[in-house]
Amino acid sequence: MINSIVVGIDGSDAAERALRLACDLANKLDAKIQGSHTPRDETVTYAAEAISGFYVGVNMAQQEALRAAAEALAERTQAIAAEEGIPNFEVHIGHGDAARDLLALADTVGADLIVTGRRGLGDFGALVLGSTSHQISKNAKCACLTVP
Repeated sequence: MINSIVVGIDGSDAAERALRLACDLANKLDAKIQGSHTPRDETVTYAAEAISGFYVGVNMAQQEALRAAAEALAERTQAIAAEEGIPNFEVHIGHGDAARDLLALADTVGADLIVTGRRGLGDFGALVLGSTSHQISKNAKCACLTVP
């Protein structure tokens, strides 16, 4: 049975689809659900531009700005989860590698399922290291669901 779900969030359309599907599953299975977001310069810049509607630029790499943008993305994600019937959606903000952070959260909470989008915002890193969803499916100790 699935009692705990962790979903990866990066501000992309694929991550939003993964979140909505994970919320639907959590509602149907009466499972606890949490999100994981690991800010990256390119991810946070994209998300901040999407939220604000203004070009943010490369100077968003400063830690305070990264944290503020990550928190804004977390708030937007919480609003989407609330729309989907999950009013107390918790977002864990990591640092460094998204796959590693998501796997660590899944281990910590004893997740039975990890849900990610197939194509997020880390395309450059995927060329070198493999996509986040690939790294998760390769190293997870629980079931994984990748959403197109």
